[in-house]
Amino acid sequence: MPQNMTPQAGDWYAAAGGPEQASAWYRAAEQRRPSQAARPAVSAADAERQRRRRKRTKIVSLSVCGALICAAIAVCFFNSDLYRRMRGIEFQGSDRASVYYEFGDGDVADGAQRYDDFREYFDNYYTVSSDIGLPAAPTGTGVKLRLYPRQEEELTLQEIYAKVSPAVVSLTTYMDDLPYSWGTGVVFTPDGYIITNTHILQGCSRAVVAFSDGTEYDARLVGADDASDIAVLDIEGEDFPYARFGRSDALKVGDKAVAIGNPLSQAYTGTMTDGIISAIDRNVTYDGHRMTLLQTNAALNEGNSGGPLINSAGQVVGITNMKIMTSYMTTVEGIGFAIPSSVVKDIADQLMENGVVSGQATIGIVAGSVNPEAMELYDLPRGVYVSEVNEGSDALEKGLQVGDVITEVNGQAVSTVAQVNAIKEGMAVGDSLTLTVYRDGETFQLDITLVDKADIK
Repeated sequence: MPQNMTPQAGDWYAAAGGPEQASAWYRAAEQRRPSQAARPAVSAADAERQRRRRKRTKIVSLSVCGALICAAIAVCFFNSDLYRRMRGIEFQGSDRASVYYEFGDGDVADGAQRYDDFREYFDNYYTVSSDIGLPAAPTGTGVKLRLYPRQEEELTLQEIYAKVSPAVVSLTTYMDDLPYSWGTGVVFTPDGYIITNTHILQGCSRAVVAFSDGTEYDARLVGADDASDIAVLDIEGEDFPYARFGRSDALKVGDKAVAIGNPLSQAYTGTMTDGIISAIDRNVTYDGHRMTLLQTNAALNEGNSGGPLINSAGQVVGITNMKIMTSYMTTVEGIGFAIPSSVVKDIADQLMENGVVSGQATIGIVAGSVNPEAMELYDLPRGVYVSEVNEGSDALEKGLQVGDVITEVNGQAVSTVAQVNAIKEGMAVGDSLTLTVYRDGETFQLDITLVDKADIK
């Protein structure tokens, strides 16, 4: 039967069984159709109101459709693995996968297989070992990192580069004789002691130091501290060019800042960028460790890690170690960070004296977050998966095991290592924690005592 779709316009349509029926209906309808003269006249004002009404209706309809489409996209995105990976802020350290060490969250290996046992799954989930397999250098030699007073003379950028760049070295690490990571270091004594970042060395078995003139040396490890991200290397030789370190506590926001490093690859060794000190005492959490860092807008990229941040007098006031890459869906530019020289000196002096940093309270485990995929595949609770329990820890004595999932610390639910560290922050060696542990379908509690990280084997 006929349907009047737009009666106000007088346009009629038919739904008929066949061509003849349709023709007959149209002829009859045409006879009944009011003539043009009989139709009510529409004023220009009425026509304009109708046109505006139709336009508003169209805009509202398009807006509603757009909102529904955006909502659908948002629901899909916020339930996706991509969002879970991008949630918060993504930091960039060296030019390889994120390190997995004590309370460090690793990344899922590409094409991760499905395993019958979740323990085997987690053995293959985290892609990078925390062990540093470099030959050891002697400690207790009496060498210390010296901080020089601020010099009043301000150098040009060219003068800064000429003064500091000879002491800036490129650092290539190897694992099983294959290139593994790329970074930067700073020589600070004429007999070859070098400051760099711990995260560059994680998992490597060899490290090669190269100067700007092309000479290369195999490095030995004096000591490395993952909490501060500071490591000290040593190369054999003498009369090396070296940089002088200044006092970071003399810095002010707006001071000139220069970075020299080896971004991306050997093709860009000795790159200098400049900017200012953007902020002081910026609290940042990376790989489960909370650090207080200098912020700069001097351009930093992968490979700059371990390089110097320099003041206008040509003194090293920080060691660059990370930048913010993205925040949610936004690309971030000009937010880089450096470890203040005051922190560098404290850590480096302890490493050169003892090879370790003492007084750091630790549970004594290697752990990482239980990812959503593992929770679904193996019916695991949200928490922190224990992949190693260190000798010398009270956790081992109390019976914590590889494969346990820590779901609460001191009654607070935890799902990331950063949350565990936040609870542990401010606690001292000898203090106690209550861990809620999931094992084989059962949940129980363990009271463990924090130990000195230097005592962990």
